[in-house]
Amino acid sequence: MTVAPSVQAKSFLAALDGTRQKTPPIWLMRQAGRYLPEYREIRSKAPSFLDFCYSPALATEATLQPIRRFGFDAAILFSDILVIPDALGQSVSFESGEGPRLKPIETSADLAALREAPDWSRLAPIFETVARARQSLPAETALIGFCGAPWTVASYMIAGRGTPDQAPARLLAYREPKLFAALIDRLVEASAAYLLRQIGAGAEAVQIFDSWSGVLPPAEFERWCVKPLQRIVAELRAESPAIPIIAFPRGAATQLGKFAGLTGLSAIGLDTAVEPRAAAALLPARLALQGNLDPLALVAGGRALDEAVARVLEGFEGRAHIFNLGHGIPPETPIAHVERLMALVRRPLG
Repeated sequence: MTVAPSVQAKSFLAALDGTRQKTPPIWLMRQAGRYLPEYREIRSKAPSFLDFCYSPALATEATLQPIRRFGFDAAILFSDILVIPDALGQSVSFESGEGPRLKPIETSADLAALREAPDWSRLAPIFETVARARQSLPAETALIGFCGAPWTVASYMIAGRGTPDQAPARLLAYREPKLFAALIDRLVEASAAYLLRQIGAGAEAVQIFDSWSGVLPPAEFERWCVKPLQRIVAELRAESPAIPIIAFPRGAATQLGKFAGLTGLSAIGLDTAVEPRAAAALLPARLALQGNLDPLALVAGGRALDEAVARVLEGFEGRAHIFNLGHGIPPETPIAHVERLMALVRRPLG
């Protein structure tokens, strides 16, 4: 495999193209947010979390803050996966300390009450944020757009909140498969169109978050995670053939190999439980691998952090790799530990 020079404009995009970097590019899921004092300062300027997401000035500032402080190789749009249900007409709010609250989708009448397609005027501020962020980023820093995967978004829409095992959505999928499939279909179309609009506004890569894929058994995983993802990727490729696409199927575990045959993907994000060498053996070399430091090792710092970073770097050696966490950065993460992480990762691999 060709190894690129250690200094390269937008090394994140080069890694997504399959080129291993001497120093792997790095960004962190949830890198903009509550662990940053500058984020906490501006968060109070909007009355609600959704208001914050729909404010181009505030969301752009949140997107840029971690780049200014740490110099990550990619910024990710500051938003939330539940703006799609909101734009479809479902009641969505965020309760402080308790997470999202939605009016549950339980019947065909509930689904019929939603819009067939998102209210794009509702989402217009997000596309403005993408454009503003792209214009404001350093030349070497890439911009990532994102959406939630249909299964994960549907699980919140059905339960009305996050649950430990997404049992309400799983039960509805078993009991009312046609209704559940209709919801997934609507989310596939909405998500693809939403990502294409982000790309049109300036996103240089996109990530699809399937945060709850790990709760499904194999047949349901194939039906509700893999196939909808392939449909979204196909729609993106038809309209934007060159856009890099990252899938993050958290908890996929032994089902990770089902992504090996998907066409159009550029990279797979790996959660903390995945052993890097096993993933490298399972997934084709054309796919870059992203991950997968334990977020709690970052919180712990010290020797635990140093050793965990070394294991991740060694595990992905010889493979196009984007350094990231196995999930989002916890709010209690010390700033000094992120600075230490950057210093460790930015040492050339040789």
